Amino acid sequence: MKYNEIITGIEPSRSVNLLARTKEMVKTDPEIVNLTGGEPDFPTPKRICDEVTRQLAAGNTHYSDSRGNEDLRIALSKKLTGENNAPYTPDQILITPGGKMAVYLAVRALINSGDEAIWLAPGWVSYPAIVKASGGIPVAVHLRYDEDYRITREALEAAASGRTKLLIINYPNNPTGRILTPEDIEALSGFLRDHPEVYLLSDEIYEKIIYDGEKAVSMASFPEFLDRVIVINGFSKCSAMTGWRIGYLACASDLYPVILKLFQHTMSCTSVFLQEGALVALSCADETEQMRRAYERRCDLLVEGMKDIPKVEFIAPKGAFYAWVKFDTDMGSEELCERLLAEAKISGVPGDAYGEEDVCCVRFSFAASDEELHKMLIALKQFATTVM
Repeated sequence: MKYNEIITGIEPSRSVNLLARTKEMVKTDPEIVNLTGGEPDFPTPKRICDEVTRQLAAGNTHYSDSRGNEDLRIALSKKLTGENNAPYTPDQILITPGGKMAVYLAVRALINSGDEAIWLAPGWVSYPAIVKASGGIPVAVHLRYDEDYRITREALEAAASGRTKLLIINYPNNPTGRILTPEDIEALSGFLRDHPEVYLLSDEIYEKIIYDGEKAVSMASFPEFLDRVIVINGFSKCSAMTGWRIGYLACASDLYPVILKLFQHTMSCTSVFLQEGALVALSCADETEQMRRAYERRCDLLVEGMKDIPKVEFIAPKGAFYAWVKFDTDMGSEELCERLLAEAKISGVPGDAYGEEDVCCVRFSFAASDEELHKMLIALKQFATTVM
């Protein structure tokens, strides 16, 4: 049997596979510190769960409008307009089973066979795979660690060609924790002005998890680009709803029906009772802020704890909940992660999974308890002192 060549040739998600592998190992070795997952370690806020329980008891378990619950889309329109200065109407918003599905729908609706999509590396592992699955060609824009992963016009132009259809960005960034700076925005704006045929997919799933009083900026807030920006967001990270699989996208009115047709022929709709929970999640600002503060405190714990670990460099992120740690070693990040797991019982994700080619980095999630993070620091110091 000859299966689809494109799908067969795609590399599995290394972060998902590592998470599953580590969870299995922890069953027999509870000393392993699992810092692979991009998942909040907090429970979903009770108000959200109570609402979904009420909806289930009321029998609200049937199809919804393919576009999504109207009340939820209206609320998201107000949120995008008021918080992000991105004036999308309810009819430009689609509720999806998770943000990842929203990314796939947008890319698949835009890309024709042979079109190119450029993405910023280091970046989330699924972007190039989704582009490939859509028949497109992913082209990495390799940003540099020693330049603080600053976006430059030169790097963007070097990756672009006459076949470029899409630019994918993710801020706050997974894995580096960077946020868009004014200089980044200037580079992106200049590129978009010079390439009016290119759409911008802006993955903003970590927008609520930001530190040091910073604020997330959406490229959709600039009126000249609004019709070419596709905003991706959801409730997994800000509301600890990863397993619920509920996200959304917002885009221009001419692109929306193309995406909607694909959604109708694949998913039909998003679970109606989960959408009611998402509507409540929009009012859970206090719970989201409590989680954000906990992440910020844990980040500070790691920054302080790594100061005296040899051959390790950790620059505090501005957002998300990942420690992007650089190691001064001759090992590649894959080999380093295998040895960290085997010898130090620390599980992280190798930097090359995110497209980092120049330096050896590992992504550790600090969506974990203080106890686990203290264990990690002790083990990492021992490993760095004796092995590296």
